[in-house]
Amino acid sequence: MEIEAALERVWTVAADVPASPAWQPALEEVETLETDEEGRATLVDTSSDAVVRKTKQQLRFSYGEPTAMSWVQIKGDVKSLEGSWEFVELAAERTQATFALAVDPGRVLGMLLRGPVEGRVKEFLTKGAAEGLKQHVESDG
Repeated sequence: MEIEAALERVWTVAADVPASPAWQPALEEVETLETDEEGRATLVDTSSDAVVRKTKQQLRFSYGEPTAMSWVQIKGDVKSLEGSWEFVELAAERTQATFALAVDPGRVLGMLLRGPVEGRVKEFLTKGAAEGLKQHVESDG
């Protein structure tokens, strides 16, 4: 996703994990459990809408300011979850943001994700995050 904003602005919004439910449609709640020396959330509890079911995860975040951040599930309702943002400055006021998410839903949730619903869930979780970040940053949210 290309965003009409400076890399630093995109980074600031994405790295504010506790505020991300305002622009990331799948995230309903984020509770910060631990922060790093910069005050950034490093361990959070989340509630998410996975379309077929609400899920909860405890995620550990790491930051590569200002071009990358990643997270991994410590415990939660899915078998495993890893995600990341990568940011590339294309011009002074243009940034490319790449969102990646790898989820193993496990047996029970996986049974709900068969057929066409699987594609809708994937799009909601990934495209929703990227479009939400773009809209929030470009609207000066």
